[in-house]
Amino acid sequence: MGKVVILTDSSSGIRQAEAQQLGISVLPMPFFINGETLFEDINLTQDTFYEHLTDGAEISTSMPAVGDLTDRWDELLKEYDEIVYIPLSSGLSSSCETATALSSDEEYEGKVFVVNNQRISVTQKQSVFDAIRLAESGKSGKEIKDILEDAKFQSSIYIMVDTLYYLKKGGRITPAAAALGTLLKLKPVLQIQGEKLDAFAKARTVKQAKSIMIKAVKDDYASRFKECQDEMQLCIAYTGDISAAMEFRKEVEAEFGITDIMMDPLSLNVSCHIGPGALALACARKL
Repeated sequence: MGKVVILTDSSSGIRQAEAQQLGISVLPMPFFINGETLFEDINLTQDTFYEHLTDGAEISTSMPAVGDLTDRWDELLKEYDEIVYIPLSSGLSSSCETATALSSDEEYEGKVFVVNNQRISVTQKQSVFDAIRLAESGKSGKEIKDILEDAKFQSSIYIMVDTLYYLKKGGRITPAAAALGTLLKLKPVLQIQGEKLDAFAKARTVKQAKSIMIKAVKDDYASRFKECQDEMQLCIAYTGDISAAMEFRKEVEAEFGITDIMMDPLSLNVSCHIGPGALALACARKL
Protein backbone atom coordinates (compact mmCIF):
# COMPACT_ATOMS: atom_id res chain seq x y z
CA MET A 1 0.00 0.00 0.00
CA GLY A 2 1.41 3.39 -1.01
CA LYS A 3 1.85 6.32 1.33
CA VAL A 4 -1.12 8.72 1.24
CA VAL A 5 -1.02 12.40 2.25
CA ILE A 6 -4.00 14.69 2.82
CA LEU A 7 -3.96 18.17 1.26
CA THR A 8 -6.66 20.78 1.84
CA ASP A 9 -6.95 24.56 1.53
CA SER A 10 -7.23 27.19 4.24
CA SER A 11 -11.01 27.42 3.71
CA SER A 12 -11.11 24.39 6.02
CA GLY A 13 -10.02 26.64 8.90
CA ILE A 14 -6.94 24.50 9.50
CA ARG A 15 -3.96 26.73 10.27
CA GLN A 16 -0.43 25.94 9.08
CA ALA A 17 0.69 25.10 12.64
CA GLU A 18 -2.23 22.71 13.16
CA ALA A 19 -1.52 21.11 9.76
CA GLN A 20 2.01 20.30 10.89
CA GLN A 21 0.67 18.63 14.04
CA LEU A 22 -1.84 16.62 11.98
CA GLY A 23 0.75 15.58 9.41
CA ILE A 24 -1.14 17.12 6.48
CA SER A 25 -0.60 20.01 4.05
CA VAL A 26 -2.70 23.18 3.72
CA LEU A 27 -2.71 25.42 0.65
CA PRO A 28 -3.36 29.09 1.60
CA MET A 29 -6.28 30.79 -0.16
CA PRO A 30 -5.48 34.11 -1.85
CA PHE A 31 -7.46 37.32 -1.26
CA PHE A 32 -7.22 40.58 -3.20
CA ILE A 33 -7.39 43.46 -0.71
CA ASN A 34 -7.17 46.97 -2.15
CA GLY A 35 -5.30 45.54 -5.14
CA GLU A 36 -2.78 43.56 -3.10
CA THR A 37 -2.67 39.74 -3.03
CA LEU A 38 -2.56 38.32 0.49
CA PHE A 39 -2.59 34.68 1.58
CA GLU A 40 -4.71 33.36 4.43
CA ASP A 41 -2.67 32.45 7.53
CA ILE A 42 0.56 33.38 5.74
CA ASN A 43 0.47 37.20 5.58
CA LEU A 44 -3.26 37.61 6.30
CA THR A 45 -4.58 36.91 9.80
CA GLN A 46 -8.21 36.78 10.90
CA ASP A 47 -7.79 40.05 12.82
CA THR A 48 -6.19 41.87 9.87
CA PHE A 49 -8.89 40.60 7.52
CA TYR A 50 -11.69 41.98 9.71
CA GLU A 51 -9.87 45.29 10.11
CA HIS A 52 -9.78 45.62 6.31
CA LEU A 53 -13.40 44.47 6.01
CA THR A 54 -14.81 46.95 8.53
CA ASP A 55 -12.67 49.76 7.09
CA GLY A 56 -14.48 49.29 3.77
CA ALA A 57 -11.54 47.86 1.83
CA GLU A 58 -12.16 46.35 -1.60
CA ILE A 59 -11.89 42.62 -0.95
CA SER A 60 -12.37 39.78 -3.41
CA THR A 61 -11.71 36.07 -3.16
CA SER A 62 -9.72 34.01 -5.59
CA MET A 63 -8.50 30.47 -6.01
CA PRO A 64 -4.94 29.16 -5.65
CA ALA A 65 -2.88 29.78 -8.79
CA VAL A 66 -2.46 26.68 -10.95
CA GLY A 67 1.31 26.90 -10.55
CA ASP A 68 1.06 27.07 -6.75
CA LEU A 69 -1.21 24.02 -6.73
CA THR A 70 0.92 21.86 -9.04
CA ASP A 71 4.11 22.95 -7.23
CA ARG A 72 2.57 21.69 -3.98
CA TRP A 73 1.55 18.42 -5.64
CA ASP A 74 5.06 17.95 -7.07
CA GLU A 75 6.61 18.66 -3.67
CA LEU A 76 4.34 16.17 -1.87
CA LEU A 77 4.78 13.44 -4.51
CA LYS A 78 8.52 13.40 -3.78
CA GLU A 79 7.66 11.95 -0.36
CA TYR A 80 4.24 10.30 -0.87
CA ASP A 81 2.72 7.97 -3.45
CA GLU A 82 -0.78 9.48 -3.44
CA ILE A 83 -2.43 12.81 -2.58
CA VAL A 84 -6.03 13.24 -1.46
CA TYR A 85 -6.88 16.91 -2.10
CA ILE A 86 -9.96 18.32 -0.33
CA PRO A 87 -10.69 21.85 -1.66
CA LEU A 88 -13.67 24.02 -0.74
CA SER A 89 -17.09 23.45 -2.31
CA SER A 90 -17.24 23.43 -6.10
CA GLY A 91 -20.36 25.62 -5.77
CA LEU A 92 -18.41 28.41 -4.06
CA SER A 93 -15.20 28.37 -6.10
CA SER A 94 -13.89 27.01 -9.38
CA SER A 95 -10.73 25.73 -7.65
CA CYS A 96 -12.20 22.23 -7.29
CA GLU A 97 -13.08 22.03 -10.99
CA THR A 98 -9.62 23.29 -11.99
CA ALA A 99 -7.87 20.82 -9.67
CA THR A 100 -9.99 17.93 -10.98
CA ALA A 101 -9.00 18.77 -14.56
CA LEU A 102 -5.31 19.03 -13.61
CA SER A 103 -5.41 15.69 -11.76
CA SER A 104 -6.25 13.91 -15.02
CA ASP A 105 -2.94 15.02 -16.57
CA GLU A 106 -0.60 12.10 -17.23
CA GLU A 107 1.86 13.06 -14.49
CA TYR A 108 -0.87 13.16 -11.79
CA GLU A 109 -3.37 10.54 -12.96
CA GLY A 110 -3.71 7.78 -10.36
CA LYS A 111 -1.62 9.82 -7.91
CA VAL A 112 -3.77 12.88 -7.11
CA PHE A 113 -7.40 12.36 -6.07
CA VAL A 114 -9.51 15.54 -5.86
CA VAL A 115 -12.51 15.26 -3.53
CA ASN A 116 -15.64 17.14 -4.63
CA ASN A 117 -17.81 16.77 -1.53
CA GLN A 118 -19.10 20.36 -1.46
CA ARG A 119 -17.88 21.33 2.00
CA ILE A 120 -16.48 24.53 3.46
CA SER A 121 -15.19 25.71 6.84
CA VAL A 122 -16.01 23.43 9.80
CA THR A 123 -17.65 20.73 7.65
CA GLN A 124 -14.65 20.73 5.30
CA LYS A 125 -12.42 20.40 8.37
CA GLN A 126 -14.42 17.36 9.49
CA SER A 127 -13.81 15.83 6.04
CA VAL A 128 -10.07 16.32 6.55
CA PHE A 129 -10.24 14.56 9.94
CA ASP A 130 -12.19 11.73 8.27
CA ALA A 131 -9.60 11.47 5.49
CA ILE A 132 -6.74 11.30 8.02
CA ARG A 133 -8.44 8.42 9.85
CA LEU A 134 -9.20 6.60 6.58
CA ALA A 135 -5.58 6.96 5.42
CA GLU A 136 -4.32 5.69 8.78
CA SER A 137 -6.61 2.66 8.44
CA GLY A 138 -4.91 1.77 5.15
CA LYS A 139 -7.39 3.11 2.59
CA SER A 140 -6.02 4.16 -0.80
CA GLY A 141 -6.42 7.65 -2.26
CA LYS A 142 -9.20 6.46 -4.58
CA GLU A 143 -11.05 4.74 -1.70
CA ILE A 144 -10.84 7.86 0.48
CA LYS A 145 -12.14 10.06 -2.35
CA ASP A 146 -15.09 7.71 -2.98
CA ILE A 147 -16.02 7.45 0.71
CA LEU A 148 -15.94 11.23 1.23
CA GLU A 149 -17.95 11.95 -1.92
CA ASP A 150 -20.56 9.32 -1.01
CA ALA A 151 -21.12 11.23 2.26
CA LYS A 152 -21.13 14.73 0.75
CA PHE A 153 -24.77 15.50 1.62
CA GLN A 154 -24.39 14.32 5.22
CA SER A 155 -23.70 17.82 6.50
CA SER A 156 -25.49 21.14 7.06
CA ILE A 157 -24.46 24.69 7.91
CA TYR A 158 -26.87 27.39 9.13
CA ILE A 159 -25.54 30.95 9.41
CA MET A 160 -27.05 33.98 11.14
CA VAL A 161 -25.98 37.21 9.43
CA ASP A 162 -25.63 40.26 11.68
CA THR A 163 -25.71 42.90 8.93
CA LEU A 164 -27.12 42.98 5.39
CA TYR A 165 -24.45 45.42 4.18
CA TYR A 166 -22.04 42.79 2.84
CA LEU A 167 -24.75 40.70 1.17
CA LYS A 168 -25.86 43.87 -0.63
CA LYS A 169 -22.27 44.82 -1.51
CA GLY A 170 -21.68 41.39 -3.03
CA GLY A 171 -24.88 41.59 -5.05
CA ARG A 172 -26.48 38.67 -3.21
CA ILE A 173 -29.51 40.78 -2.28
CA THR A 174 -30.91 43.94 -3.87
CA PRO A 175 -30.28 47.37 -2.32
CA ALA A 176 -34.05 47.71 -1.76
CA ALA A 177 -34.23 44.38 0.10
CA ALA A 178 -31.19 45.36 2.16
CA ALA A 179 -32.71 48.74 3.05
CA LEU A 180 -36.00 47.14 4.10
CA GLY A 181 -34.21 44.41 6.06
CA THR A 182 -32.06 46.98 7.86
CA LEU A 183 -35.12 49.07 8.68
CA LEU A 184 -36.88 46.01 10.11
CA LYS A 185 -33.65 44.94 11.85
CA LEU A 186 -33.82 41.51 10.21
CA LYS A 187 -31.21 38.85 10.94
CA PRO A 188 -31.27 36.51 7.92
CA VAL A 189 -30.41 32.86 8.44
CA LEU A 190 -28.58 31.33 5.47
CA GLN A 191 -27.82 27.69 4.78
CA ILE A 192 -25.21 25.61 3.01
CA GLN A 193 -26.43 22.13 2.12
CA GLY A 194 -24.38 20.96 -0.80
CA GLU A 195 -23.07 23.52 -3.22
CA LYS A 196 -24.16 27.06 -2.43
CA LEU A 197 -25.03 29.68 0.15
CA ASP A 198 -28.83 30.05 0.12
CA ALA A 199 -31.51 31.92 2.07
CA PHE A 200 -33.18 29.81 4.78
CA ALA A 201 -35.20 32.04 7.13
CA LYS A 202 -35.57 35.57 8.52
CA ALA A 203 -35.37 36.45 12.21
CA ARG A 204 -36.12 39.70 14.03
CA THR A 205 -33.59 39.15 16.84
CA VAL A 206 -30.35 37.30 17.48
CA LYS A 207 -32.18 35.12 20.01
CA GLN A 208 -34.76 34.12 17.40
CA ALA A 209 -32.04 33.44 14.81
CA LYS A 210 -30.24 31.13 17.25
CA SER A 211 -33.49 29.26 17.91
CA ILE A 212 -34.08 28.87 14.16
CA MET A 213 -30.59 27.38 13.67
CA ILE A 214 -30.93 25.00 16.61
CA LYS A 215 -34.35 23.83 15.42
CA ALA A 216 -33.03 23.39 11.85
CA VAL A 217 -30.23 21.08 13.01
CA LYS A 218 -32.60 19.14 15.27
CA ASP A 219 -34.96 18.73 12.31
CA ASP A 220 -32.04 17.47 10.19
CA TYR A 221 -31.16 14.96 12.92
CA ALA A 222 -34.75 13.72 12.96
CA SER A 223 -35.06 13.46 9.17
CA ARG A 224 -32.03 13.64 6.88
CA PHE A 225 -29.64 12.19 9.46
CA LYS A 226 -32.05 9.91 11.32
CA GLU A 227 -30.02 6.78 10.55
CA CYS A 228 -26.67 8.31 11.55
CA GLN A 229 -27.49 10.97 14.17
CA ASP A 230 -25.22 9.25 16.73
CA GLU A 231 -22.33 9.73 14.30
CA MET A 232 -22.84 13.47 13.75
CA GLN A 233 -20.29 16.09 14.80
CA LEU A 234 -21.80 19.40 15.96
CA CYS A 235 -19.86 22.53 15.00
CA ILE A 236 -20.09 26.24 15.81
CA ALA A 237 -18.45 28.89 13.64
CA TYR A 238 -18.30 32.67 13.89
CA THR A 239 -16.99 35.78 12.16
CA GLY A 240 -14.88 37.90 14.46
CA ASP A 241 -16.76 37.76 17.78
CA ILE A 242 -15.54 34.77 19.80
CA SER A 243 -17.36 35.87 22.98
CA ALA A 244 -20.74 35.64 21.21
CA ALA A 245 -19.70 32.23 19.89
CA MET A 246 -18.78 31.01 23.39
CA GLU A 247 -22.17 32.13 24.69
CA PHE A 248 -23.91 30.35 21.79
CA ARG A 249 -21.88 27.23 22.50
CA LYS A 250 -23.27 27.04 26.04
CA GLU A 251 -26.81 27.29 24.64
CA VAL A 252 -26.13 24.56 22.07
CA GLU A 253 -24.56 22.30 24.71
CA ALA A 254 -27.68 22.67 26.85
CA GLU A 255 -30.06 22.05 23.92
CA PHE A 256 -28.27 18.94 22.63
CA GLY A 257 -26.93 17.64 25.95
CA ILE A 258 -23.35 17.29 24.67
CA THR A 259 -20.02 19.08 25.10
CA ASP A 260 -18.14 17.61 22.11
CA ILE A 261 -18.56 20.60 19.80
CA MET A 262 -15.99 21.73 17.24
CA MET A 263 -15.63 25.54 17.28
CA ASP A 264 -13.71 27.59 14.72
CA PRO A 265 -13.76 30.98 12.99
CA LEU A 266 -15.91 30.79 9.86
CA SER A 267 -13.94 30.51 6.62
CA LEU A 268 -12.82 33.91 5.31
CA ASN A 269 -14.29 32.96 1.91
CA VAL A 270 -17.74 33.05 3.54
CA SER A 271 -16.94 35.95 5.90
CA CYS A 272 -16.13 38.10 2.89
CA HIS A 273 -19.78 37.90 1.78
CA ILE A 274 -21.55 38.10 5.16
CA GLY A 275 -19.36 40.35 7.29
CA PRO A 276 -18.51 40.33 11.00
CA GLY A 277 -20.84 39.34 13.83
CA ALA A 278 -22.20 36.19 12.17
CA LEU A 279 -22.81 32.93 14.01
CA ALA A 280 -23.17 29.48 12.47
CA LEU A 281 -24.36 26.10 13.66
CA ALA A 282 -23.29 23.12 11.59
CA CYS A 283 -23.16 19.36 11.67
CA ALA A 284 -21.34 16.71 9.67
CA ARG A 285 -21.26 12.95 9.88
CA LYS A 286 -18.04 11.51 11.29
CA LEU A 287 -16.90 8.67 9.04
